[in-house]
Amino acid sequence: MHMPYLSDRKSYEDATELIATFGANAGYEAAARADRSRDLGNHIHFCHWRQIERLIVLLAHHQPLGTIH
Repeated sequence: MHMPYLSDRKSYEDATELIATFGANAGYEAAARADRSRDLGNHIHFCHWRQIERLIVLLAHHQPLGTIH
């Protein structure tokens, strides 16, 4: 899996807010928000919510992913 690009802390805050609100369905909510943004023609928010969806998957793991230094 590729690590998501986080442009600022807001990405992390959005991901943790969705996890707190929607629990195991947080990824689905992020995907729905991305789809809604795409349908409205807002490519910036579309990309943001897709990255949040990927970040939620990473945050759901209880073990480190990738190389450990």
